[in-house]
Amino acid sequence: MGKVTGFLEFERSEREYAPVEERTKHWKEFVIAPSEGDTKSQAARCMDCGIPFCHTGCPVNNQIPDWNNLVYEGDWREAALNLHSTNNFPEVTGRVCPAPCEAACTLNIDDNPVNIKAIECAIADRAFDEGWIVPQVPEKKTGRSVAIIGSGPAGLAAAQQLARTGHDVHVYEKNARPGGLLVYGIPDFKMEKSIIARRVKQMKAEGVTFHCNVDVGVDVTATELQENYDAVLLAMGSETPFDFFASAPGRDLDGIHFAMDFLPQQNRRVASEAIPNEVLQISAKDKHVIVIGGGDTGSDCIGTSFRQGAKSVTQLEIMPRPPEKEDKAMSWPHWPMKLRISTSQAEGAETLYSISTTGFSGEDGKITKLNYVNVDHKLQPVEGTEGFLDADLVLLAMGFSGPIQDGALEQLGLDVVPRGRFKGVDSDEEDYKLPGDNNLFAAGDVRRGQSLVVWAIREGRQAARAIDKHLMGTTVLPR
Repeated sequence: MGKVTGFLEFERSEREYAPVEERTKHWKEFVIAPSEGDTKSQAARCMDCGIPFCHTGCPVNNQIPDWNNLVYEGDWREAALNLHSTNNFPEVTGRVCPAPCEAACTLNIDDNPVNIKAIECAIADRAFDEGWIVPQVPEKKTGRSVAIIGSGPAGLAAAQQLARTGHDVHVYEKNARPGGLLVYGIPDFKMEKSIIARRVKQMKAEGVTFHCNVDVGVDVTATELQENYDAVLLAMGSETPFDFFASAPGRDLDGIHFAMDFLPQQNRRVASEAIPNEVLQISAKDKHVIVIGGGDTGSDCIGTSFRQGAKSVTQLEIMPRPPEKEDKAMSWPHWPMKLRISTSQAEGAETLYSISTTGFSGEDGKITKLNYVNVDHKLQPVEGTEGFLDADLVLLAMGFSGPIQDGALEQLGLDVVPRGRFKGVDSDEEDYKLPGDNNLFAAGDVRRGQSLVVWAIREGRQAARAIDKHLMGTTVLPR
């Protein structure tokens, strides 16, 4: 695929970024899009490797060699059609996906995979710029109705697939805008919200009805939806954060917050959306900020803190510092454990590894210090390594334990196990229906536990297929 000798002729090139001192002054995206020529050169690097492991590295099974070749040949429109055949929102994954496809790329054996993520984003953005993305309105309606609770990537993907096959689809979102964590979790500097708004506009034209500011379980009961629709898809995500410090000394001090209490506020400010008066406003301005957690959410907290004007930002990770280069024999073509520096970390954060927080200290009810101890490779405390860090704001970004269990889930009588999966849910990805004589389905983080946007899109697409087959007896929707 691509140019037969392209991988020998062209080196991998990374997308460039605006300088740190410039980009931290605003909330807009700061990736500098590569030129068409550079993108074609990168697509030319895709080799005829025989077994394209990138297919299986990608959760939605993008046909990566095919659209790489189409880009190299200059057939961008056909590349866009191919890309959208497996992924409803490539403009999203092209921005925020960690690209497991690149880890699986055969060229990654020597650390030079095809820059698949950049090519994907270029295809998707060009498709919008050229006007190729238009509503796909079904020729006829089926007369069947589906309610979807939650408008994150799983809910949106399922809604679009089901609407295009002719079902009457209603999406219920508790916030003011559709998009879930795409809108309220991911900062604007990683993905501007106009990206989601234009997809929502397309979906409305395809027949999807959005009910915003409707909290299912409060404003309408889940059982009402179950009674009024032919099928109900639960796609409300995994929103209950882990709090490993619930009993730690000083946990009740002011200034300690969950990441998802912090990040959505700034997204609302950028959008000029009102923050409820009863909600405590959180800001990193002129503060020493400590972020506990080394994942994407932690990095989002870092970038947001710098843009708010933090004095300093320190990130704590309990795991040891990863190696700068993975063991290829052990990891390829799977996701490798190696040191990665996010764009937010590169903006000036200090990252400390093998650190375990032991408690918090403060004055007048406000946090001033975070107490810690170093841990060994077994995560056991190392005697004599106790210390403290100045802290005016501590953000907990340690992941999520599962969905919120009161409200909709309680009304439906559903129990969940740790990480969000429902008790009794079959792991078979052909069937997303909940056990029993009901019309309930589940997809995304609420079903499989906290995961990636691209996994949520996959789950939404497959759940739509299962729902369509349940309602109609057969389906033409792809897996």
